[in-house]
Amino acid sequence: MNIVLMGYMGSGKSLIGKELSKKMALEYLDLDDYIEIQEKKSISEIFEEKGEIYFRRKESVYLKEVLEHHKNRVISLGGGTPCFAGNLEIIQNSSSTKSIYLQTSLEELIKRLFKERNKRPLIQHLQTQDELKDFVRKHLFERSFYYNQADYKMVTDKKDSNQIVEESLALLL
Repeated sequence: MNIVLMGYMGSGKSLIGKELSKKMALEYLDLDDYIEIQEKKSISEIFEEKGEIYFRRKESVYLKEVLEHHKNRVISLGGGTPCFAGNLEIIQNSSSTKSIYLQTSLEELIKRLFKERNKRPLIQHLQTQDELKDFVRKHLFERSFYYNQADYKMVTDKKDSNQIVEESLALLL
């Protein structure tokens, strides 16, 4: 079985994915890292050189590839992955895949993302916390429809990574 973690950027998908994979003795795969290897460019470079539409198309191709050819893994998606190009249906139609939405509050996301916004192409142009808050609020509104279709939902606020991993295990096993 593959376990797919989805949620907004900064929700902890990579951290939880790595820890959950260790607990379950499964390999870990970060879809963004996979895309960077396949494209031989960073996500920022792809966005800058070829734009978001190109990136989203490639993201969909690589998601299909990963779910078809890489089994028994914990896979962290990019924040927008389930929201574009029929990717949610690809995940839902994969019989050997379970998905978990790591739901994180707007306030917690702003706290995490503001200090690392320069590393994230979608938000690096935002200068203030208020700008970031408006941007994230809009995205969460648009994306929650997709995220909430995950097989399981995990509220992450006020929990450390160990708690989230243990609760995820309880859902999956």
